[in-house]
Amino acid sequence: MEQNPNQPLNIEISEEIAEGSYANLAIITHSNAEFVVDFVNVMPGTPKSKVKSRVILTPMHAKRFMKALVENVERYEAANGTIADMLPVEIPMNFGGPT
Repeated sequence: MEQNPNQPLNIEISEEIAEGSYANLAIITHSNAEFVVDFVNVMPGTPKSKVKSRVILTPMHAKRFMKALVENVERYEAANGTIADMLPVEIPMNFGGPT
């Protein structure tokens, strides 16, 4: 079935997904076939954090996502001022698969 490029895309979102989930850390890994973005909520004083959401993208879509994010940050800063850069944070590399 061929789609008309001028027809708007009809996207549905469930209430659960629309609520979103908070993340203050993103861990990005890649292979030759895909990019994996794990979103984590790290709470101070807790010894362990869990991945709250994982998004897997093709390299082409990862690049499109990067460009869209850059454009949106630039628009945000134009309207609200520069976002202060954070100091570099060392991420513990004991991150593994599902437990």
